[in-house]
Amino acid sequence: MNFIKEIDGGFSVIENLKVSGAREGKFGVSIILSPNSNASAVFTSNKVVAAPVKYTKNVLKKGIVSAVFVNSGNANCFTGEQGFKDCETLVELVSKDLKIPSDEIAIASTGVIGREMPIDVISKVAYESLSKLGNGPENSLAAAKSIMTTDTFPKECAVEVTLTNGKSVKIAGITKGSGMIAPNMGTMLSFIVTDAIVSPDEINKALKKAANISFNMIVVDGDESTNDTCLMMANGASGVEVVNDGQMDPNFREALNYLCIDLAKKMARDGEGATKFIEANVCGARNLEDARLASKAIISSSLFKSAVFGGDPNWGRIVSAIGYSGCDLNPDIVTISIADDVDEVDLVKKGEILAFEDTPYLERAEKIMQSKNVIVNIDMDLGDGEATAWGCDLTYDYVKINAEYTT
Repeated sequence: MNFIKEIDGGFSVIENLKVSGAREGKFGVSIILSPNSNASAVFTSNKVVAAPVKYTKNVLKKGIVSAVFVNSGNANCFTGEQGFKDCETLVELVSKDLKIPSDEIAIASTGVIGREMPIDVISKVAYESLSKLGNGPENSLAAAKSIMTTDTFPKECAVEVTLTNGKSVKIAGITKGSGMIAPNMGTMLSFIVTDAIVSPDEINKALKKAANISFNMIVVDGDESTNDTCLMMANGASGVEVVNDGQMDPNFREALNYLCIDLAKKMARDGEGATKFIEANVCGARNLEDARLASKAIISSSLFKSAVFGGDPNWGRIVSAIGYSGCDLNPDIVTISIADDVDEVDLVKKGEILAFEDTPYLERAEKIMQSKNVIVNIDMDLGDGEATAWGCDLTYDYVKINAEYTT
């Protein structure tokens, strides 16, 4: 895909966009200012929904977002009527400071569930963040850092894409996510801005498709959050339209997919306590849904994730995960291999077991399992369905982090 070029600077590559971030202890606030942007979003499918998700869904009915307020340290979830009032308070704070209509301001939160918003602290950090708005790379990095919770590094990406008509546009995004990550999005917040001209409806269509092959294909621990939000804005600063005659430029769609996959993989790599990255590729499935089921089952398996942590080539756990995933499977024709960045070895070839004890296949598998990147490749040999999912190993530190999360 030589029409996509990854570029440095995060949000700073987008014109007419200002961002900022500030922190006080575990509480952070990021502000994204992109006046009069067309916008849409995808959210958690959890039946317990945080107040900011409900609030932002209402804002998006208008299809215009000029600013986004994001806080870390408190999820503002299961907080009743007060939680919604706190959203209104924080949005009004931003509205007055930036002189933007309150119904054009989205809000998102991440942190501990079931705790009232420490509105005085958050407001104080919000004013500090507002005072730092800018369009430099340092501003983008500060915004990415301020929304972190148990994340160990900030996550941002920016790309420039050459469209099929030869014109170029840019897309940039930041995300946070480290734990409570499951296949239907996770404790993740992601914010994407493009300088292209795109309608809210077209953003929604493209974003849903991108999320389905990226954010919805990562697993850290199998727990789905209450706050997941992936919001995309198009501020039109480039003056370039990417939808013509009702069709979105395929290069733009691919660039958005690329950016979302990049951000999703960074979350998987940064799984709480993670020491290794897992990729599961499934091809030859009966259909797309079966491929998705199988790939997600592999990276969701606590037993296989534990084996990856210990460097144990216990490939029977892969077989078991595929078997209970709900996909069609014929054990007599399936091929299973594992790989790292330098080697790949077949464990099962068209149903024939190769990796018995004391075989060279198992010895190579043992070396691969010591690598930082462990790749599982499955060929079902049943159809043309294919999918990729990403995750991480399950470690002692994951248990420690989550055993002490609120204490």
